[in-house]
Amino acid sequence: MTAALLVLPLVVHAQENTPRMVKVDPPNWWPAMPAPMLLIQGEHLDGVQFHLSDKALQVRRVHVSENGHWAELWLSASPAKPETIEVIAEGHNGRASLPYTFAARHESHDDFAGFSSKDVMYLIMTDRFADGDAANNGSGYDRSKPRGWHGGDLRGIMQHLDYLQELGVTTVWITPVYQNHEDESYHGYGATDMYAVDEHYGSLEDLKVLANALHRRGMKLVLDTVPNHVGPAHVWVDDSPDPDWFHGTKTQHRTAQGDFKPLTDPHAPWLTQRDVTEGWFANILPDMNQESPAVAAYLTQNAIWWIEETGADGLRIDTFPYVGREYWRGFHAAIHGLYPRLTTVGEVFNPDATITSSFAGGVVRDGVDTGLDTPFDFPSYVALRDVFLRDAPMMRLTEVLRMDSLYPHPERLIPFLGNHDTVRFLSEKGATLQRLKLAFAVLLTMRGMPQIYAGDEIAMRGGEDPDNRRDFPGGFAGDVQSAFEDGGRTPEQEEMHAWVQGLLTMRREHAALQVGEEQVLSVAEDALVYLRKSSDERVVVMVNKGSQAAVLDVAVEKTLLEGCAVVDGLMGDAKGMSCGGGRLRGVVPAESVVVVRVR
Repeated sequence: MTAALLVLPLVVHAQENTPRMVKVDPPNWWPAMPAPMLLIQGEHLDGVQFHLSDKALQVRRVHVSENGHWAELWLSASPAKPETIEVIAEGHNGRASLPYTFAARHESHDDFAGFSSKDVMYLIMTDRFADGDAANNGSGYDRSKPRGWHGGDLRGIMQHLDYLQELGVTTVWITPVYQNHEDESYHGYGATDMYAVDEHYGSLEDLKVLANALHRRGMKLVLDTVPNHVGPAHVWVDDSPDPDWFHGTKTQHRTAQGDFKPLTDPHAPWLTQRDVTEGWFANILPDMNQESPAVAAYLTQNAIWWIEETGADGLRIDTFPYVGREYWRGFHAAIHGLYPRLTTVGEVFNPDATITSSFAGGVVRDGVDTGLDTPFDFPSYVALRDVFLRDAPMMRLTEVLRMDSLYPHPERLIPFLGNHDTVRFLSEKGATLQRLKLAFAVLLTMRGMPQIYAGDEIAMRGGEDPDNRRDFPGGFAGDVQSAFEDGGRTPEQEEMHAWVQGLLTMRREHAALQVGEEQVLSVAEDALVYLRKSSDERVVVMVNKGSQAAVLDVAVEKTLLEGCAVVDGLMGDAKGMSCGGGRLRGVVPAESVVVVRVR
């Protein structure tokens, strides 16, 4: 009896400490790809030996968390062909196994295409665009709450691709689809699982269907990726795979600062730079430590996984300056090595071109080139609002254009009038519908690839976040009218929609407005004249924001307009416009734009 009592606790102890593997990131990988680092989540993983059922593959390095909940498995290679293997954990207390698939790679030549100045990008905040499947509205759903989940999903976007294509959109940027298991994380920027589509948005299959539908139309998909931080409810915050996965802890961390100037100042001490790259964004979003090789591998693999799974054409990278340059160099080397055509755009929220340009690929700071294809053109965003809302002189915009010399590829820049982090144009003091139309005219004819925030094309209003994220009218059950439909828009919505659609049609029909060189011919307090020239055409844009007609008499000798003779009107009142004798002459009515083709 005594012996039995002694043995029994030992048997129970062994059962309680049997290793368990419940999750692996990434959830699958591909043959002939860079060897992955697998992050295993489970229990009692300390003290076990890991190996793979395919003997040709080796686990070359293992790191297990002190509590045995996490194991980093660095594989020696990926297999040459698709296969499913077993990841095996064996120890004194038992054995566990987990299937792992190396799936066949994408074969479509339409995927990973990248975007360029030939495209037009349209920003969709998924939860606020259209509810295509009420069954997934789930917990936290309450359209009456400005920060609640409103029901927008991937199927909702799918149902309105005709609207987007007819408007003239070629590229759709959607906010992050990561799982965000928090009631007010409808925006997607507080991930609780970076390898799962949040149930409110739908499923991974829905995302793939959306990508394929866009590609069949010749359109493109840009995914929003967030390597800087995760959400405060992420399991790592209280149970990290390693103490160095975050900068600081939930109870002891620094707050991120938004002044990027020290990062571009060769004389600035680390003291003034530290809180940019190591602070917790808004003091609540846990800041990932990309200096950790495991964190860097995890985050880069995550981006690769979403690209390969969906066939995405580009990435919008959130909070770009808040991550160190060294990480971005490795990130882009990996991404561009696998997907040479895929393009990336980084959020560098700053009005100073000397700062935003320093993050562009081709610019070396501290011996490091980030490899970023382009930053967003925040300087022109601020200038366009200053000019058309605050009555700054047109020279404010040409000063920003002058700074294009700082960018290795200014033609790649992405100008915009607003996004999901800014007050809507028409809710700014001094805004009028006509001023918004003029601003759109410049946006859609200037160099670079324009980005439109969903709803601006129908004159939506909205103040500070979250008011700037109102639901798109017609996308949700019970909406009294639908701005998606001809005849469903209000007169104001229709006027704005027709204006933007007309500009995009003109842009699509004239290569000079997509890829042409830009040259400023004349600028005054209220009037701006610039030329876009491609290999076979010249288009002149004349904008007058003044309350009086602008009489133009512009010298064209020794400009790209030299030798002009014939003027064809493309938009606006072009009668009386002439080009010859070394001069471009005409009148642009008050608060108007005139666009002409010159031969």
